[in-house]
Amino acid sequence: MTDFLAAEDRALLQRHGLDSFDALWARQLDAVDEPNTSGEGWSSVFRLDLEGQGYYLKRQNNYLTRTLSHPFGEPSFSREFRNISRYRELGIPALQAVFYGQRKVDGQVRAILLTRALDGWDDLDSLLQRWPSLTAAQRTTILQACGQLARRLHGMRQVHGCFYPKHIFLQATASGYQAQLIDLEKTRPLLFGLRDRVKDLEPLLRRASVWNEGEVRQLLSTYLDQPQDAALVDNWLTRLTARRSHKETR
Repeated sequence: MTDFLAAEDRALLQRHGLDSFDALWARQLDAVDEPNTSGEGWSSVFRLDLEGQGYYLKRQNNYLTRTLSHPFGEPSFSREFRNISRYRELGIPALQAVFYGQRKVDGQVRAILLTRALDGWDDLDSLLQRWPSLTAAQRTTILQACGQLARRLHGMRQVHGCFYPKHIFLQATASGYQAQLIDLEKTRPLLFGLRDRVKDLEPLLRRASVWNEGEVRQLLSTYLDQPQDAALVDNWLTRLTARRSHKETR
């Protein structure tokens, strides 16, 4: 597999001698959290700052995911990079890849995924913690941004698989908020219509428990492109509430 290097970041990485797999692998950085381990493999995330531009450098060694298409395993970053690329092609707002590459060294598979940091953005989880202090206008535009994001995602026949508040990032704009997604490892095609859509959307509403019914209706109104009192919004609210109750009582 040929290494990927985003044209927009090439010059900056070159100036710092970080435009190759070996250089990014060797760069000494402090991990942002404890590494994940699986068998003899590991996966770790590091913060990289270059001339005011922030990045997250993710490195794996023999940290493999086995699927039907890859029965002997592939780096989980490989799947995430494919999904990032697919989202970009489909116009679904999401984090941006800067570099991807993998190597086999002494019988073990190494992988690197470098993405742009979302500096200046807030994850929805942190906004929910401040929800009572936000203005009515801020709440409305956040709900609309989330609804638009879900509408675009499912309209492009994709299921995120982890549509949680911590994976939705928002940024205030002159006209409201814009939203995008991170953590695309579990993304897959939307195959089962309404069932897939409800299953994907329900975890967001379950975790955003601070939202009242009126606010959920605002989100669904945008997602479905229907008035808040429309029968279709009623139907979706009933389906989502039933699935949420089922999940909470398991």
